Amino acid sequence: MRKYQCIFSRQICALGTGNRSDEQAELGSAAARAGTRVLLARAASRENGDGSGKREKPDGAVSAHVTSRLANRQERAAQADVMKNWQYDAYVLERPTSGNNQEVMKTVSAKSKSKGKSRSCFGYPLSIFFIIINEFCERFSYYGMRAVLVLYFKYFLQWDDNLSTAIYHTFVALCYLTPILGALVADSWLGKFKTIVSLSIVYTIGQAIMSVSSINDLTDHNRDGSPDNVSVHIALSMIGLILIALGTGGIKPCVSAFGGDQFEDDQEKQRSRFFSIFYLSINAGSLLSTIITPILRAQECGIHTKQRCYPLAFGVPAALMAISLVVFITGSSMYKKVQPQGNIMIQVSKCIGFAIKNRFRHRSKEFPKREHWLDWASEKYDKRLIAQTKMVLKVLFLYIPLPMFWALFDQQGSRWTLQATTMDGNFGAIQIQPDQMQTVNPILIVIMVPVVDAVVYPLIKKCKINFTPLRKITVGMFLASLAFVAAALVQVQIDKTLPVFPAAGQSQIKIINLGTDRATVSFDSQLQSVNVTPMESTGYMTFETSQLHSLNIISGNQTLTKPFNWPGGNRHTLAVKNTATNIVAELLFDNVTSKPEEGNNLIRFISNLPDTINVTMGDTSFGTLNNLLSASSYHIFPGGRKDKIMVIRNSASCSVTSDAFGFGSAYTIVINECSGGTLNVTYSEDIPPNTVHMAWQIPQYFILTCAEVVFSVTGLEFSYSQAPSNMKAVLQAGWLLTVAVGNIIVLIVAGASKLSEQWAEYVLFAALLLAVCVIFAVMAYFYTYIDPNEIEAQLDEEEEKKQVKKDSDVYEKQAEADSQM
Repeated sequence: MRKYQCIFSRQICALGTGNRSDEQAELGSAAARAGTRVLLARAASRENGDGSGKREKPDGAVSAHVTSRLANRQERAAQADVMKNWQYDAYVLERPTSGNNQEVMKTVSAKSKSKGKSRSCFGYPLSIFFIIINEFCERFSYYGMRAVLVLYFKYFLQWDDNLSTAIYHTFVALCYLTPILGALVADSWLGKFKTIVSLSIVYTIGQAIMSVSSINDLTDHNRDGSPDNVSVHIALSMIGLILIALGTGGIKPCVSAFGGDQFEDDQEKQRSRFFSIFYLSINAGSLLSTIITPILRAQECGIHTKQRCYPLAFGVPAALMAISLVVFITGSSMYKKVQPQGNIMIQVSKCIGFAIKNRFRHRSKEFPKREHWLDWASEKYDKRLIAQTKMVLKVLFLYIPLPMFWALFDQQGSRWTLQATTMDGNFGAIQIQPDQMQTVNPILIVIMVPVVDAVVYPLIKKCKINFTPLRKITVGMFLASLAFVAAALVQVQIDKTLPVFPAAGQSQIKIINLGTDRATVSFDSQLQSVNVTPMESTGYMTFETSQLHSLNIISGNQTLTKPFNWPGGNRHTLAVKNTATNIVAELLFDNVTSKPEEGNNLIRFISNLPDTINVTMGDTSFGTLNNLLSASSYHIFPGGRKDKIMVIRNSASCSVTSDAFGFGSAYTIVINECSGGTLNVTYSEDIPPNTVHMAWQIPQYFILTCAEVVFSVTGLEFSYSQAPSNMKAVLQAGWLLTVAVGNIIVLIVAGASKLSEQWAEYVLFAALLLAVCVIFAVMAYFYTYIDPNEIEAQLDEEEEKKQVKKDSDVYEKQAEADSQM
């Protein structure tokens, strides 16, 4: 049985396959501690090309001296080709002794790679299909829940815009902080599989708690349509969101890497396609969820009262997360489960910490300065790790300005969604919900990525413009700033359509003339007078409450004075009608101090009939109107639809189909006549509907998506090209950290600015990003691009020379000992 010798240095010898089993790792550690060498026993066997798995002796006498440091890269590649399909069944640790006698220390059987090979389908491991389905369901769950989250805060928990935005961005920031924790747990303790399963259970529980927290009937004991104990719902919501953040962030760095682990070394093409399909499943889940869950939220459901169906909007993502967990566990027997081998981030952190500590300890001038402050770690850490850490820190330094981009980008789900609630979502046959506008981004991403790669970049290259990665990132930041300028312009147009409500010391009065003669209303002697034609109405007029004492009404030949004793800060409607004998006037309290939200409308009725009538619109009863000019209270109706109005008068009914109301309006409907089954009504607009169309948000989404394409994709590509291969995890953690910090910036800026106008806040964010863009451009100008492979090759060459010299000394000493014996 031929033996192949492998000399240990810092790493286990290269076995051609590029992978090490647990037994190999254990063997390497033991050998390194004992100072032994490894002999490969019965190594010469390989699989037949027919896949039968039978072992046969290799042709010819293949004898190779395998070392951890080959003489050069060409020799290493040749060695890999020769040894690629070989299986090493037994490793014998031996310690050199005097003479030809050898003391066998330990024999460890290594698992053959073929034994761990999973079943395949179309050339792909069958296990990856479970992983892709798992990722689709998980992304559907996360983005579906997040799409309706800010509206849940605003309309269900009754938080204002600022608090809703603050909690939303706190949650997103937490989701991008926990991936670092998940990576550490997976690489250092549980492994990827157990980490994914454990945190997916936490994730599913969090989604279920969110669904339960949104059940209105949970605390609605008096059945009035609103929860009696909002603090219970808030507490459950916060618990659910913390669990979701821990779950989604914790599994984020594990799933894609776990999928990559399923492939063999000769399946690079399949692995590359897997990551493309994996990314597609993320976008598919995101796109479908942001379309479906807002539709579910817009439905009405409830046990005792009908409310917006947040339990269903959160329940479906919870169900998808449960399905994701079940699917992932189902494929357990097919997975390759790599045991945790430590996390490189811990090593980098320790190296940096030791360098700082050692530099501080030798801060006296008597110690000579070193070329780089990280060189102070050379007493404990090798030159390779220090050089790699320097390269990583150089890239991480460029990350410092990047969080400002994410501060603007992630406001799609908060400020921009709230902006859409004040807009008209009627797209003809389709009614778009405010939270559905977020789907514009993933749709445009699918379109813009290939367009930019295949058209824009080649055109720029043909123009002989050196469009470097850092310049692309700078352009992305500028475009994001421009997107918020567009959002500010849209907000200015929205503000023009918003009604002005009375301040604390003011009162607003609107006049409706339901008679056949013109009516003149005077507001005290020193105030204005208003003429109102028959069956017409005025807009709301604002008065100082302290100056408003009485209303003088003249219609036909009759006069009426009506006292005004209402407190300030309210709206009122004065309904006037002259009869053959007198003037009838009613001063109605409108009880509306804000524009209807979520695109809903407020509807009420006024009777212009002397008889008692009962009014119903759709499924909503407005009760009984007992006499002339009596009015109902306002009721909420969804926008963009028509409903049947039915009036019962003296046991006879009459009906008519209402006009199609807009979105965010309030109307007073006057019942003028009900006879012969025919109902005659007129409409008086109390609050105008939203007139700025949601389509005006598309330009800002388009600009921001272009910014994302040139910023995010290029940023990751640049980072990976500038860092050593084994430091990708550190850069990924740093990149995710910029997203988290960006969401924290939103909290700080929005809280500190105290701007009353939303358009001004948009301009502030745009200005801040533009300033950061200039700073980044300066940093990029002085940045020098490096080739990590070249630097690592130099380090390899230096270490190989040292190792050759060391091996030569060892052989010389052994030869000398042999000759002496």
